[in-house]
Amino acid sequence: MKRAFDLLVAVVVLLVFAPLLFVLALLVRFNLGSPILFRQQRAGFQGKPLLICKFRTMTDARDAAGNLLSDEMRLTPFGKFLRSSSLDELPELLNVLKGEMSLVGPRPLLLKYLEHYSPEQMRRHDVLPGITGWAQVNGRNVLTWDQKFRLDVWYVDHQSFWLDLKILALTGYKMVKREGINQPGQATAEEFTGSN
Repeated sequence: MKRAFDLLVAVVVLLVFAPLLFVLALLVRFNLGSPILFRQQRAGFQGKPLLICKFRTMTDARDAAGNLLSDEMRLTPFGKFLRSSSLDELPELLNVLKGEMSLVGPRPLLLKYLEHYSPEQMRRHDVLPGITGWAQVNGRNVLTWDQKFRLDVWYVDHQSFWLDLKILALTGYKMVKREGINQPGQATAEEFTGSN
């Protein structure tokens, strides 16, 4: 039932919002250059590598030595808008169509974090990663890593169709209110190096 629901919603959203996706792609190209999509390997189901794609939110600005500037310096106001509104996540619906992700589940994180997880934290990979999740509607980036992982594992233990519907509804509400975004001066979440 979850897979059928994921497919139905992903297809409908991609069809209905195709004009918006086209406009966003043009705006990304105009404001940030190419490539339009940001691709990165993350840890998917059972920790297996997953290539996600999102709309790009940062420039390729470099210093005099040719090194990339910090994330904070490369994140433009347009990029901040894409992130705070979660519009940058829309291309991940393609991952949902391919069965690599679900609409709801723990967010896919960097592969290098796998070596730092405790056995309990590793359980977050017992389900497909999601575009949104229980941690995202309960604080998102203002949570500590330990808080996020506890919420992820709680979802794994309590997942249901009705809980997914609740999370999707709360996601829409949080997007409108723009709750849980990064603090001023913080472009990306702090790196996870293991629990204390």
